[in-house]
Amino acid sequence: MSRLKLYYFSKATLSFHELKWGKTKLTVFGIVTGIVLFWTTIEINQTNGDALGIGIARTNALLNENRVLKEHLRIVAGRIEVLEKKLAQINEEGNQLRLLVDLPKIDEDTRKAGIGGVEDRIDFTTSPEVNDVLNALRNTVEKADRELQLQFKSYTEVVKHYETNRVKFARTPAIKPMNGYYTKRGFGMRLHPILDIYRKHEGLDIANDPGTPVYATADGTVELSGRHGGYGIMIQLNHGYGYKTLYAHLSKTYIKDGEQVRRGALIGRSGNTGLSSGPHLHYEVRFNGVSQNPSDYFFDDVTQEEFRAQKQISD
Repeated sequence: MSRLKLYYFSKATLSFHELKWGKTKLTVFGIVTGIVLFWTTIEINQTNGDALGIGIARTNALLNENRVLKEHLRIVAGRIEVLEKKLAQINEEGNQLRLLVDLPKIDEDTRKAGIGGVEDRIDFTTSPEVNDVLNALRNTVEKADRELQLQFKSYTEVVKHYETNRVKFARTPAIKPMNGYYTKRGFGMRLHPILDIYRKHEGLDIANDPGTPVYATADGTVELSGRHGGYGIMIQLNHGYGYKTLYAHLSKTYIKDGEQVRRGALIGRSGNTGLSSGPHLHYEVRFNGVSQNPSDYFFDDVTQEEFRAQKQISD
């Protein structure tokens, strides 16, 4: 088999001549030299910040930025996961606060409905991997934002209910109106000590010396202060929220109709006026017009003196 021959056309002779090996080596040398010069140019270009605008350095920089971006996105995703756990804890603590102010818990179904939403996707024109991470972060942040709004609404409701309760509790009869002896069986049907017939006794009788101080058992407005039939000298307070209290058989009063009083305020002194068998205070508690057993509203572990001292109430 004959060897491969190469020819070239000569303009001088206007004919083809066989290419000798020496010229081939010269051609190869030229190609190698060109390659070396090309890579040398590339290296010099990169060293000088892509002065020729070839873009290789920028491509490497973008690849490095992409790697750093992915790493930071993973870190952010981890932090958001911690945030989600803290939000769940806040939700549980919020439910405990709701119970303290007599509000129902936010159950899981209500919570899911409040923070749920359509998890749509956006094309960030990045690689599929980065696009997935960005969409997951976006949806998680939006869910966390809805969770915060739900908790803020719940917290506002708790504060509002607490303020309502604070006023309501201040207007709920809660202390003994006077020091002295009483029996819990004094409320209800009994033989009247003067009329000698059975009738409902709608309050409690607290026995003590005439002139013993009588105190308001809750914040309220004076509806009546003066003499009234068999009750003798009496006081009736309207506390709102359905509560009224009555203090009868007094020897004197210190308040007048329409006056605002606070729990623990001195409103009168005990006596023996009206249809009474002896010195005592007749005390009633009514809720929505229905008589209640006043002893159910006594907190005997706190005396009037202790309450007044802590509240700094003076006569």
